[in-house]
Amino acid sequence: FCNDKALCDGYMRNGVDKKTARERIAVGCNWMCVPGKEFPMNDTVKINIAKVLCEALADMKGEENRSTERLFELYEKHLKKAVEVTAAGINLHLDHAWEVTPELVMNLMMHNTLEKGEDISQVAELYTVGVDGAGLAVVADSFGALETRVENESALTWDEMFAALDDDFADERTRAILSSSPKYCSGGSAADAWAVRLTDSWVKAVKGQSMPKGRQLVPGWFSWSRTIEYGSKVGATPNGRRAGEPISHGANPNPGFRKDGAPTAQANGIAAVQCGYGNTAPLQIEFDPHVAADGKGVEIVKNFILGHFRRGGTLININVLDGEKLIAANKNPELYPDLVVRVTGFTAYFVSLSPEFRQLVVNRFLS
Repeated sequence: FCNDKALCDGYMRNGVDKKTARERIAVGCNWMCVPGKEFPMNDTVKINIAKVLCEALADMKGEENRSTERLFELYEKHLKKAVEVTAAGINLHLDHAWEVTPELVMNLMMHNTLEKGEDISQVAELYTVGVDGAGLAVVADSFGALETRVENESALTWDEMFAALDDDFADERTRAILSSSPKYCSGGSAADAWAVRLTDSWVKAVKGQSMPKGRQLVPGWFSWSRTIEYGSKVGATPNGRRAGEPISHGANPNPGFRKDGAPTAQANGIAAVQCGYGNTAPLQIEFDPHVAADGKGVEIVKNFILGHFRRGGTLININVLDGEKLIAANKNPELYPDLVVRVTGFTAYFVSLSPEFRQLVVNRFLS
């Protein structure tokens, strides 16, 4: 489900008029385009901010004056560099795309290609590149845990926290102290406040990056299905996540963010971290089919969708899964060859997913 109003209003903030913005259509799970006019790149460029956080932590470890504010300064420094390097790669690609991957079929549907005899990557009226941040919940929960457990409660010292990261939480007690801190999407937590602040910082860094030839970087939060890959490159983080474990999925909270796993709390938290320029920060939500068992089920789901969109949400991906069946299929996937799940914006046969990815889908459902 797409929120056309939020996406249209956000897209106009890139300097596009309303008529053009309203012509923009979804052509993929997270891919949008103005037909005939736009050469976009969406859902292709990601920056793993959990890795950015690790670089900032490494810098601060050797300093005497440690605080979440100092860590955030270092984080923003590394984030700025990450965006600069990413932008350089994007520009290199766009400058030479016509030489190596000509858009032959698309050329026949795009304005000015036949008239000028050039590739659409050279003559488009609009060039937009979605740049998605990945790992929001990991970083928000990490800042929230540091603020709550280290600074406010003094349950751990900074040295103890760094030692725990270095030994990958060999002491389970230390990990429990950090991981039990109220999380992003729990409602009114320090992590929720950090998620909003991280979003503001992300938007500022991406939109502040200078681009040539009318190109626009458009910030969003979306990891697609790369949570396992990205997590494998990230060391232990202060939210209690161990080295190499997957990062958080898209704009979603980490599994177990609330004991009741309240869908409304999740929807409100994600609505608060929308980037506002026409890219998405999707809400991935799992519903049990028993929700529709009584007459009010459909109405509840409808109100949930509309409520998220009224608060500014941009995209909702919904799974309707029987929890017991999903858990059973995770143990013996070959017995459920027809079970289909929504992974992110796309669906797949559950049995076709790797064991690690099947577990991520289960964790998301149980949260």
